[in-house]
Amino acid sequence: MPDDVDVLFVGGPVLTMDSARTRASAVAVRGERILAVGQDDLRELVGPGTEIVDLRGRALLPGFQDAHVHAVYGGVEMGECDLSGATDLGEYTRRIAAYADAHPTRPWITGAGWAMEAFEGGLPSRAQLDAIVPDRPVFLLNRDHHGAWANTRALELAGLTAQTLDPADGRIEREPDGSPGGMLQEGATALVARVVPKATVEDRVKGLLRAQAYLHSLGITAWQDAILGVFNGQPDVSDAYLAAANDGQLTARVNGALWWDRERGAEQIPELVARRDKLTAGRFRAGSVKVMQDGIAENFTAAMTVPYKDACGCTTDNSGLSFVDPVALRSYVIELDALGFQVHFHALGDRAVREALDAVEAALHANGRGNNRHHLAHLQVVHPDDVPRFAKLGAIANLQPLWAAHEPQLDALCIPFLGGESADWQYPFGDLVRAGATLAAGSDWPVSTPDPWQGIHVAVNRVNHGDDREVFLPEQRIDLTTMLAAYTAGSAHVNHLDETGVIRPGALADLVVVDRDPYAGPADEIGATTVEQTFVGGERVYAAG
Repeated sequence: MPDDVDVLFVGGPVLTMDSARTRASAVAVRGERILAVGQDDLRELVGPGTEIVDLRGRALLPGFQDAHVHAVYGGVEMGECDLSGATDLGEYTRRIAAYADAHPTRPWITGAGWAMEAFEGGLPSRAQLDAIVPDRPVFLLNRDHHGAWANTRALELAGLTAQTLDPADGRIEREPDGSPGGMLQEGATALVARVVPKATVEDRVKGLLRAQAYLHSLGITAWQDAILGVFNGQPDVSDAYLAAANDGQLTARVNGALWWDRERGAEQIPELVARRDKLTAGRFRAGSVKVMQDGIAENFTAAMTVPYKDACGCTTDNSGLSFVDPVALRSYVIELDALGFQVHFHALGDRAVREALDAVEAALHANGRGNNRHHLAHLQVVHPDDVPRFAKLGAIANLQPLWAAHEPQLDALCIPFLGGESADWQYPFGDLVRAGATLAAGSDWPVSTPDPWQGIHVAVNRVNHGDDREVFLPEQRIDLTTMLAAYTAGSAHVNHLDETGVIRPGALADLVVVDRDPYAGPADEIGATTVEQTFVGGERVYAAG
């Protein structure tokens, strides 16, 4: 029959995430689109070629979308010295030694994932690495990728000495005599990264495909890659996306954010326009521009409205860094907005958030209200005066919810050093919802796990799944439906993928089957939810087992 459907999902709750938050129990798919949403009467559409997916009480949702991720970085690092998931120097020593032994011909030992909390003051030393690998250079990015750990050989090859000046956008941590100590902050990482042998485009494509398989296994069908360009010495990954899209290997839908070179000004905008035109193929496009306005709180580079404290609790003269001059930023965003670019801000401290919102407001006044869907990612500290501005300006709050919980890095390296009331203004999800902000959600993987269910769990509970620590700022908890919407319809809105993010007739069949109805159990078990099947455009791209 010409009207037969290709796939019919029946027998479980369908969480459509449409504006009415409708529930159904059956979905019919023909080709790449959803044909019908309803109840068991859709069985009449079954033909001899129809695949029936019996949900058996499991839930069907729109595919998740990660609004801020570094997929190629993550995939490449999965094949390098992986230190993620551990917070102990002994374990790092074991993994680094094992990797070096397993790769005796590699000229450099590279990788990522170590946690600042594993070291006193968050600062590892070159001597610790020298004791493990003394004869080859070692360069390891930390978990948040805002710093790197290097051994003596790597520092020597990069030409770093006591006389080397700190770059304007970073800091070399030093020993008492001024010699580099092995820890590089922010832009200082590029001083060593520039001499590390560069991965080839083939390496990056392999990394992308490795990452894609992993993200699909977590129910992620689309994402926004937050950096396309050379960043702190790391290579541009756009060639991997273009290659995979052109040969049909890119099954996810990807919007890339073109890196704004913070050492340049408006003269780079024509280049961004040309890159946007070039980087369009298959399911890949690059319609966003990434502006990193500040750093992170743990190394005191997040831009704050009040100064940080020191280890003694005294006020310092350091309020963090604004990487882009805030006045110039307004003119840049006005021009980018007029050219149809979405601006994707890294804004972690409350001053950076304010500077980004000021730029969005300037563009709104200059160009009128458009459809570019500018968004601010991270939002660790938001001044209460700026919370209502998100809804007023149409700026989207792009949350990385997993971070909004007590854990050692937050408790030891961040909260004690935040000045004024800043510690009480962290990750104000509840306030943003109550003020009418549109939410999107992401992970910043490989900084932290890309598993949406772990992030959703923290947003709802303000504590990590399986953790018995105190609830972190409980008044900022939000409900499950709001967070599911952020990871589906909200992130689809950010990604300009308006035919995804909801289950409705005519929408693209980007779908995920999970092992339970997340509403059926207690809130403290949300994080136990797992993905069983993932579909993009009606094609199965992942099946558990």
